[in-house]
Amino acid sequence: MLDRISQLFSRIAEYDTIPVLFELAILWVIFYALYRFVRGTRAAGALKGLLFVLVVATLILRVFAEGVFPRLAVLYDQFLSIATIALLVTFQPELRRALIRLGEAPFFRAGAADDDRVIEAVADAMGFLSKNNFGAIVAIERRVGMRELIESGRRRDADVSSHLLTTIFWPNSPLHDMGVVIRGDRVIAAGVQFPLAQPTDLPDEHLGTRHRAAIGITRVTDALVIVVSEETGTISIAEKGRLDRRIAPDQLADEMRSRLQTQAQEEEAALQTEMEKPDA
Repeated sequence: MLDRISQLFSRIAEYDTIPVLFELAILWVIFYALYRFVRGTRAAGALKGLLFVLVVATLILRVFAEGVFPRLAVLYDQFLSIATIALLVTFQPELRRALIRLGEAPFFRAGAADDDRVIEAVADAMGFLSKNNFGAIVAIERRVGMRELIESGRRRDADVSSHLLTTIFWPNSPLHDMGVVIRGDRVIAAGVQFPLAQPTDLPDEHLGTRHRAAIGITRVTDALVIVVSEETGTISIAEKGRLDRRIAPDQLADEMRSRLQTQAQEEEAALQTEMEKPDA
């Protein structure tokens, strides 16, 4: 055992210090980024467990007992192949979210809904629905398209108006329980089923399906989602997997405008920076 450890340190001493430190720094950045990405998600626990198994198995079979358990070493090699597939399956939602975030780069920008008329219409409708305790959920599409989700609902392609939104979410309406998708200044679809977040992802366990849907859709797209609770009439805004509750009706328009325009300005600044970079 001591001889193997001594041989290990001897091999390490043969490496050039600067390249090794550089490679370790790159690996640290990669693992830190991965940790930040999965932190707070269900995948975090699975990732910790998998890393623990891999570290222990590698130390035993490749460092301290190399050649002692040849059959286990062969099985370990096979396990690594299976683990690669298991990673893709286990972390499929997180991988999809990462690719979506990559597609949110400024040069992929497809436009954002920041029209004051749309904002005022949505805010007016949500205020009315909140006052009467009528549940509602509206997603404003930005850069990440929602075509797949829209296909599950009913296409409308109508001008955004307060009257239309209150009609859709009026109790006993066939479209009352599902979501509305707005693209630009048009209501693209109603009766859309949004993906649901897990109950454990909610900031309050008493929140219902609409709030789960609001968090769920903002985890797979960059949409801005406004929710009205049917039980309390409380207005909430969901963005990037986070739910901000108890938005006052008279402040909703300003809050929407701030979020939509702030992101648009950030994207424009980032795009301008990219364009001003000198060619390599």
